[in-house]
Amino acid sequence: MSHRRAADSEPSDAVKVAKIEGPLGIIAGRGSLPAFIADAASADNVPVHIVAIRGEADRDIERFPHTWIKWGEVGKVFTALDKNGCNDLVIIGGVSRPDFKNVRIDLGALKALPFLLSLSKGGDDHILSRIVRFFEQKGYRVHGAGDVLPELLVPEGTLTRRSPSAGDEADMALAFEVVRTLGKLDIGQAAVVSNGYVLAVEAAEGTDAMLERCAAIKQEGRSHGTGTGVLVKAPKPGQEERVDMPTIGPETMLKAAEAGLSGVAVAAQHVLIADYNRTIQIANERKLFLYGAPWGETEA
Repeated sequence: MSHRRAADSEPSDAVKVAKIEGPLGIIAGRGSLPAFIADAASADNVPVHIVAIRGEADRDIERFPHTWIKWGEVGKVFTALDKNGCNDLVIIGGVSRPDFKNVRIDLGALKALPFLLSLSKGGDDHILSRIVRFFEQKGYRVHGAGDVLPELLVPEGTLTRRSPSAGDEADMALAFEVVRTLGKLDIGQAAVVSNGYVLAVEAAEGTDAMLERCAAIKQEGRSHGTGTGVLVKAPKPGQEERVDMPTIGPETMLKAAEAGLSGVAVAAQHVLIADYNRTIQIANERKLFLYGAPWGETEA
């Protein structure tokens, strides 16, 4: 599949699902990506079954064969996957860490109790790695969304009409360094730098909330007199990208514009883009750049 490199380029209409040997199981959290993957798989004649987490997954997934589950219904997950022959698995979409006081425990969960208890400790990366190992030990093949659907990965280069300036590139370099440092501590995946000043870093609140803080700083006149700045997003060192690859989309561009930023830079091939065409359209309308930085250079 060809990469998108030139400004205003569009993804191919012929989206192909890779590496899948049979029906695809999708464990779905928040956002549009679970349904997007299901659409692409169905168009490529790959049967799908979505296991959707109540309170997280969008109702749009009900267009496909699906099973709704509550947190703790581990046995119901395996029953749905096995009944539909889903040995290949994608875990995609945002989730909130469950309140264990409200978790519904079924027989499958009781059998997996040591595993479930382990999820109450450690940072996100450790938890997600445990989840992948748990499914792999049960015989499932866990794929990253970008492995199954490479079209979702942000390619290298400038994807918009606007390109980063020399000042933007300097801010990008510092922001990538900040994200690498944060990542070593399992803190966040994003940072905003403006004219060499670290305006914000991402923590548990997520990228959108961080950008809202940047917009508030701008309104308060505490943005060091600039109308610029760059949002950078990249995976943490050693991150389990199969289930927790950073994601951008239309909302990212809208909030970056509201924060008065010049654009967004991400680690190419290591960040997912939801709704590519709409994301690029908004970036162009708001005169933002979107740039995929070669990942090797971001780690230098």
